[in-house]
Amino acid sequence: MKKHKICIVGGGLTGLISALVLSERGLDIDLILENNTSKNKDLRVTAISEKNMEFLKSTIKNINLKLFYPVKKINLFFEKNNQTENFLNFDENKNLMYFFENRLTKDHLSKLLKKTKIKIQKKTIKSIDLAENKIFTNFSSKSYDLLVLCLGANSPIYQKISGNRKIQKNYKEHSITCSVNHQIKNIGAQQFFLKEGPLAILPYNKNKFSVVWSIEDIYFIKNKKNITSYLKTKLSNLLKTNKISLGNIQSYPLKLSLKRNYYKKNAIILGDGLHVVHPLAGQGFNLILRDIEKLNELISNNLRLGLTIKDSNIPKDLSDSRKPENLLIGLGIDTTRKFFKSNKYLDPIKENILNNFSKSTLLKKITKRVANLGLS
Repeated sequence: MKKHKICIVGGGLTGLISALVLSERGLDIDLILENNTSKNKDLRVTAISEKNMEFLKSTIKNINLKLFYPVKKINLFFEKNNQTENFLNFDENKNLMYFFENRLTKDHLSKLLKKTKIKIQKKTIKSIDLAENKIFTNFSSKSYDLLVLCLGANSPIYQKISGNRKIQKNYKEHSITCSVNHQIKNIGAQQFFLKEGPLAILPYNKNKFSVVWSIEDIYFIKNKKNITSYLKTKLSNLLKTNKISLGNIQSYPLKLSLKRNYYKKNAIILGDGLHVVHPLAGQGFNLILRDIEKLNELISNNLRLGLTIKDSNIPKDLSDSRKPENLLIGLGIDTTRKFFKSNKYLDPIKENILNNFSKSTLLKKITKRVANLGLS
């Protein structure tokens, strides 16, 4: 029986996870890892929900669960008169979220892929022919039943598929990330909505956490030369301790980007190429994992019914299923960002809203459900 041919392009987390998830489907899969000239290591830490952790555990054989640090406690604070007040907290007996180091997890997934039947190739993509579903590399060309493109946020190849139809916004903010060594017991995940921008604490080890501070450019530019001491002072004040040390500081500009077109013919975009959202809610990679889960479900259903992937509606069905949630959550996070921006006239009203929010059991349940399951 002729195998269905699928090509996944991209060596980031999206491409590697997509390949591993689909590797058990009896498909003929090529994974093309584009030659990457960037020497910058991804030292960030990523958050995923309990539901998405279950998806990875159930679909990726021998995944190392020790790489995923569980958290049972989450606290949210807002700044008032240079003090922080807790307006929402979750303290449960079960794991609410998991945090992992991108670099270590990517290395682990790459090793798992070498144990599969997937053909891994390092090539440079020159172009794609959507009419023939063909990929042209620097050495050859080949046609497939389905193309899955996971080339990051800004690949020019996407232009053929999505054109310029997207919602896009430059936030005029930078995300400052770093790792922090500490001796704080049971720190949990925390989010501080500060006048400079939201600051998140993501524990990925008993004595280490990552900081993601989405800071407005006016503060970033002003303190760029002394960013380490500026960040350490801020963290010491928030956590009420000086016993912390910072390392691996990186920064990158923030934007909102939500594609309108997810596919063309049998070529699908996945990952940051589809949606880039503000990091304040920790939902960016959770959206990507839900996209991968839906693609896996659609392919599985197709194979079970004995249908060919090449002549299927998989790209359209994926778009119809996932686009509404991705748009709503992306724009919802954008609205949340606007709500928490400092404004001396609106801050008293916001404080009243947040005080009422903290007293509502229903709103707390809804927030927890959306963070874990999305809008499903």
